[in-house]
Amino acid sequence: MSTTGLVETVVRAIAETAVANERYFCDLDAVAGDGDFGFSLARGFEVVLDTWDELDRDSDAAFLRRVATTITSRTGGTSGPIWGTAFLRAGGALAQPETPAGGQAAVAALRASIKGIKDRGKADLGDKTLLDALIPAVDALESAVDDGLPVAAALRRTAQAARTGADATKDLQAKRGRASYTGARSVGSADPGAVAIAVMTEEIAQRLSGPTTPASQSTSPSEEEA
Repeated sequence: MSTTGLVETVVRAIAETAVANERYFCDLDAVAGDGDFGFSLARGFEVVLDTWDELDRDSDAAFLRRVATTITSRTGGTSGPIWGTAFLRAGGALAQPETPAGGQAAVAALRASIKGIKDRGKADLGDKTLLDALIPAVDALESAVDDGLPVAAALRRTAQAARTGADATKDLQAKRGRASYTGARSVGSADPGAVAIAVMTEEIAQRLSGPTTPASQSTSPSEEEA
């Protein structure tokens, strides 16, 4: 079983967005952090893109795990472990035989990513981290899948939720990461990780705006390769 085009499209969108927005993400991080978030993220995803043709494509799970090890080993600061764990846990979820197909598989993989990020970063919703965009985005995706929305509509709902969550971090005080050291001064600026999730989700929605198949009935990897 080989990787599906959907998974590769999503990962490539994330990687290219990280590289293209290096300065923007750094500027956001400089408000309450040390200003290197965009740099660290871009360096890791640059390697993913540079080694794109060499990544394991035996399965979606293997592909995501290889992306995870690349990010973890090449991304500086706390971003490497956090983002690497997210991809690693997503790959692990897709490797489980009981994981459902289609949109439900995406939800399961993202839920596993969220748990991994929580475990690694000791953070949760409301702590002013990327989780404040990622959790509402996955909640929105799950509701869209349950409602049987087409893929494009489901992703638009997901992206809107991510953007709303990211914007709302302006009103939060940071409780994790370097920004937490600034205390109340962290209020008033958006969390760079949450904004990154929003920008990436919007890019994914744009790139995958064509399909009209209900997200709950999307072709599974095994069906596509049959």
